[in-house]
Order: sequence, then structure tokens, then C-alpha cells
Amino acid sequence: MDLQISGTVKQILELQSGDGKNGPWKKQDFILETPGKFPRLVCVTQWGDQVDQSAIKEGEKITAYIDIQSREYKGKWYTDVKAWKIEKGEPKNSPEHQSPDDNVIDFGPVDDGDLPF
Repeated sequence: MDLQISGTVKQILELQSGDGKNGPWKKQDFILETPGKFPRLVCVTQWGDQVDQSAIKEGEKITAYIDIQSREYKGKWYTDVKAWKIEKGEPKNSPEHQSPDDNVIDFGPVDDGDLPF
């Protein structure tokens, strides 16, 4: 499934990190506002080295290629929106977008088996 979401980075939340059974980990959430008549705010998560590689900034327009995953923990369900690739600038289908290959950051597959929930 090829999912992507485009919008403007409205807020970058505090970096979170810790140590798990597979070693140290870090993640950073950011809030993306989608364009349109009824804009939506979506919390997107970046993991590991991709946090540093993407270096997104508030106010920047991006397209995030995402995986959506839900999991159960103690009778409650939690859903994550994880970015595995980020393109900076206008979406590819936008006439303002220059060259998509110039702004592509590919993080590869996401391994989240070390999460506490």
C-alpha cells in the first residue's frame, strides 16, 4: 500500500529517546496540516536516523510517505502514522514542484519492534 500525506509542518514536538532491548532509540513527532477547504492536523512520527536526515522545519511544505499501524496494549488500541520517506517542497502533482528527486529522503523500512507498547 502506497500512502502519502502532504501539507505544511505546523509544529515539531520534543525529541524522545531511550534504551530498549535492541539498543538506543529515538523518535520525533511533528504535526502536519493538510491543505484544502477542511484542513486536518495529523501527528506523524519519524524514527532513528531519519530524524536527523530529514531536518524538517516548521512552516515547510512536505510530502510524507507513511505506514499506518495499530496495536493493542492493555485493552486499548493505539495507531501510529510513521514516515518512511519525506519529500520537501510542493507535492509532485503540483505545478510549483521543481524536481522531485532533488528533495527525496528515503529512510527504508521502519523497525518498531522495540517499542514499550
